[in-house]
Amino acid sequence: MNAMKATYLFAAFFFAFATTGWAQEEAPAEKQPGHTNQSKFRQMYQEFATPNTYRSASGAPGPDYYQQQADYRMDITLDDRNARIYGEETITYYNNSPDDLEFLWVQLDQNVRAKDSKSPLRDGSGVAPAYRAESFAGDYLTEPFDGGFNIEYVRDAQGKPLSYTINQTMMRVNIPQPLKSGESVSFDIKWWYNIPDHTVNRARSGYEYFEKDGNRAYVIAQFFPRMAVYSDVEGWQNHQFWGSGEFALPFGNYEVNITVPADHVLDATGELQNRKEVFSREMMQRYEQAKKSYDKPVLIVTQEEVEAAEKGFSEKTKTWKFKAQNVRDYAFATSRKFIWDMMAVRIGSKDVMAVSLYPKEGNPLWEDLSTQAVASTLKTYSKHTFDYPYHKAISVHAKNQGMEYPMICWNYGRPNEDGTYSDRVKYGMISVIIHEVGHNFFPMIVNSDERQWGWMDEGLDTFMQYLAEQEFGKAFPAVIAPNEKYPSRRGDPSKIVPYMAGDQSYLAPIMSNPENVYQLGPNAYGKPATALNILRETVMGPELFDHAFKTYAQRWMFKHPTPEDFFRTMEDASAVDLDWFWRSWFYTTDYVDIGVKGVKKYYVSNKPTRQMKEYMQANGITEADLPPLVYLAEEDSEDYDPEMKGKAPSEVSPSLKEFMMDNMTAEERAAVKEPKFFYEVTFDKPGGIPMPLIVEYSYADGTKELVTYPPEIWRKNDKEVSRVISSQSELVGIVVDPKLETADIDTTNNAWPREEAPSEFQQFKENIKGK
Repeated sequence: MNAMKATYLFAAFFFAFATTGWAQEEAPAEKQPGHTNQSKFRQMYQEFATPNTYRSASGAPGPDYYQQQADYRMDITLDDRNARIYGEETITYYNNSPDDLEFLWVQLDQNVRAKDSKSPLRDGSGVAPAYRAESFAGDYLTEPFDGGFNIEYVRDAQGKPLSYTINQTMMRVNIPQPLKSGESVSFDIKWWYNIPDHTVNRARSGYEYFEKDGNRAYVIAQFFPRMAVYSDVEGWQNHQFWGSGEFALPFGNYEVNITVPADHVLDATGELQNRKEVFSREMMQRYEQAKKSYDKPVLIVTQEEVEAAEKGFSEKTKTWKFKAQNVRDYAFATSRKFIWDMMAVRIGSKDVMAVSLYPKEGNPLWEDLSTQAVASTLKTYSKHTFDYPYHKAISVHAKNQGMEYPMICWNYGRPNEDGTYSDRVKYGMISVIIHEVGHNFFPMIVNSDERQWGWMDEGLDTFMQYLAEQEFGKAFPAVIAPNEKYPSRRGDPSKIVPYMAGDQSYLAPIMSNPENVYQLGPNAYGKPATALNILRETVMGPELFDHAFKTYAQRWMFKHPTPEDFFRTMEDASAVDLDWFWRSWFYTTDYVDIGVKGVKKYYVSNKPTRQMKEYMQANGITEADLPPLVYLAEEDSEDYDPEMKGKAPSEVSPSLKEFMMDNMTAEERAAVKEPKFFYEVTFDKPGGIPMPLIVEYSYADGTKELVTYPPEIWRKNDKEVSRVISSQSELVGIVVDPKLETADIDTTNNAWPREEAPSEFQQFKENIKGK
């Protein structure tokens, strides 16, 4: 055989072995059918919409991006004795789209609690093993609460009636002629509805009744007919509100006058316009003091003053007047039971007021920690996104509640009647305040469509919540002891393992409508937050991730992003190809499971191995035809020579020694640390999600080596891959994912040598011994 042919055949052998491992050169018995590309690493053109002039391929708004605007002027009256809201509003709607609109869609979210609502009938389920008392009472002991909107009229700007059609939680307003592109239209709506008790009605908005003093504390939202979103993606986003999918709303400017009993304290979205009319002289003095207090809150209304107010019930009223610019929604809280404190927090070049409203039942927990949690949250979120643009952020105490609106949110966390509280209550309160205040950023400013993509607000916010909780823990040593970690409920990879390892019949991809999942908490909050945490800490690294995440937030602040805008921006701003990540974590219910399948030990040999001989024989190659080669012989195989063990490769292989003599200087040869041990380590991936392969190798000399192979190691073989490890000391241990960074659902296969798990009987005996 001529030398050129032998060299060609050897090159073919080397390529086949290096890419697929050794295989016999026999044709398969029959041709296998073709297959479609199922690689997690394939491009995401099938999943993503085609970029256009509205939304660019980079993930940024395109040159023709538009969004509508809806401005509101409202007069609201709260009837405290009858727990009822009355309202009149003028909506001015601006059509900035290129389309002419034949009609307008208005959201009537309170209709989810109308007597004829279909929402309670949408789920098919049997008897639960247990019920919360309020849920059981609401489902089986009481008549359905009638809390839907009562629309008294819809009129045009001249006072003429406009026809309208109500379909559950949506109302179509039939305008006389199409609203052309670039035009605006104004119309009036008058309405009222009964306010629900949110502690028994599971409402996002309502009141809590305090039996001891006969008062109510109100947290009021979704209280007015609100414009639906019209966009380049959906046209009219008029999906019904069933209860889980939250809200999609356009930005606008608000002028709101709210009339309540004169002895109430009230705060709301927007800047208070008549502070001197509704504040006492003492309140004004305290407010001025609070604007200069950066280290601790200042009481605007004290507990002593609240306790005095609780005993009365004023028949007089006050009207609180607010204006809000460029917000997507509006909410307020009011009660004669509210203690009120504030402090200033420096964000960028301006001061923002951190504010808390709470009844005395929230103390001492709330006066100590609520406003501090608000301030800390604004700092952390602003650092990772953009400077908080509004002038205040309010945390309102509401039993069993956690809900968010621009500048204001409801939060739970109540001590026992004697003022004591557990760590669980304390951390629960801090965490929910961080989460709900954080929603100012996602979705109140980065305005995603919550009705369709719950994870875009809840998941991103829960991820940011994790960062803010850890920062809070560092900033408040009186709350978190030094060297201890804040006990975040979500975010750490290990916390999502039980969900991802669960029954697939009850799992849905993150990219699902929130109404269509069994476990909304893990699906929309926990899993996306964990995915982003892993993306930041393990896949991209904080520097690349933080820049890309901030780019997304700043590109889409005060705009309407889609999931694709987020996915594309994260790649555009980092140069990290993440198609495999989005596909695996967001579009499937696959899980992570990576392990050590096997380890083989090799030594350098100067003789062809059995595999090499078989290849040579099959192709008519003699040893004389081959170029100088170095061989690796497996221990305990027929190729193994015990004398090779522990020898330097150049001692065994003449061709290697010759290469070193001819191509290296004496100094270079002296500096070489020749490995004496070689291992082929095979890793398998029973789970469907490819992840970085993080491996800790331990050696007999006591040293350890941590190697992180990129996720692309799985791009050609989704089931298993092998790596050759060369070392001067014997390999004695391997651990995959030693710090539990990847949410691996089964760690029993993560180590070599395999650790034998105790039998159930052995575990039983150990448990008995420990008692």
